[in-house]
Amino acid sequence: MLKRFMPKSLYGRVALIVILPIFLMQSVITYAFFDRHWDTVTANQSANIAGQIALLTRLYEEAATRADRERVEGIALEDLDISTRFESGKPIPERNKLSPFNLYNATLDRQLEEELKRPFWFDTKSWPAYVEIRVQTKDGALVFLPFRDRVFATTGPAFLFWLIGTSLLLGAIAIVFLRNQVRSILRLAAAAEAFGRGRDMPQFKPSGATEVRRAGRAFIAMRERIKRHLDQRATMLAGVSHDLRTPLTRMKLALALLPDSADAQELKSDVAEMETMINAYLEFASDSATSGEPETFDLAELAREVAEDADPDGARVTVDLPQKISFDGRRDALKRAIANLVGNGLKYAARVAVTAERMGPYVSIIVDDDGPGIPEDKRSDVFKPFFRLDEARRSNEGVGLGLSVVRDVARSHGGDVTLAASPAGGLRAVMKLPA
Repeated sequence: MLKRFMPKSLYGRVALIVILPIFLMQSVITYAFFDRHWDTVTANQSANIAGQIALLTRLYEEAATRADRERVEGIALEDLDISTRFESGKPIPERNKLSPFNLYNATLDRQLEEELKRPFWFDTKSWPAYVEIRVQTKDGALVFLPFRDRVFATTGPAFLFWLIGTSLLLGAIAIVFLRNQVRSILRLAAAAEAFGRGRDMPQFKPSGATEVRRAGRAFIAMRERIKRHLDQRATMLAGVSHDLRTPLTRMKLALALLPDSADAQELKSDVAEMETMINAYLEFASDSATSGEPETFDLAELAREVAEDADPDGARVTVDLPQKISFDGRRDALKRAIANLVGNGLKYAARVAVTAERMGPYVSIIVDDDGPGIPEDKRSDVFKPFFRLDEARRSNEGVGLGLSVVRDVARSHGGDVTLAASPAGGLRAVMKLPA
């Protein structure tokens, strides 16, 4: 359940790791402060004020003359800082006037009830600097106005302000540092993704923490090794091409000088087949996935172009594609891959349908045919170079590199190719590419 609500990105998770302990620590400190310190201090202050008011009330009632009562009022103001007056014949209100922001109204009510043992009323809402307390006497009401900070502990809001302020400041500083660290990782990921799609990104330089710099340098070294390997393969294949074509040419010339016979025709057929296989292999190994520079083009237009080249009359190939699919990749390589899918369908089926489908960040080019299809247990084998499934197909043309080239091109663009049963009864090939 929690995984569904947890952040998925590295930045979100690291921010949670840093911010959550700060929040928990501040919560524990706040609870301990209010539950222990502030609650205890407020209870003591309320008890002291309640005791003083109870004493002043008793002294006022015991005063026999007006002068004695004035003396009690003077003692209250001078010694206790409590402004006191008497309202003759006036009853106290029925309900207390309580501030909704005062957390300790109940504490004051409890302390006054314990000390006074008589009707009282208090107001914590009307006066910002005072708390008004009225006590019912036999012939009127005594009104007391003690200072608010003597009744309640008023440092709580300031404490909360500083606590929240410092938490926000620390969180902001942590987020700034985290963003800088995560940015380095994102740059490394972008460079790796771009290189996987055929872009070199020579401007990438390792940055960030030591571990991230180390990973960046390892990526650069790996990229250079892969580039050297590709260059060496291209150089080797160029030499192999020259070395193999020369003896093949001599064999063809020698066969052309031989008298026409059954044996000579068989040898000519073998040489032609060998030449076809060598050409197909060299084309597959040299530039099937790496030919051409990456560019932005319309993938739907490319697929329609392939379908028109494969079937100019449109009698066997139907196309149902969006108006435009903007794509960034190697146009020639993708054109060859889609052409291989359509060509395979035309070899073994009567009709081929080309469609497209968007699934989140991917776009899929789908080729359906109504041919004999491929058994499910053989669908992974047909992607192997030079593998031909003659027993499941009607034709044995080609050398078994078509689907290998398609998968090689798709994976070089960050996608893949899968095979499934087609609704038309034959084979469905789905080339999924990152849009």
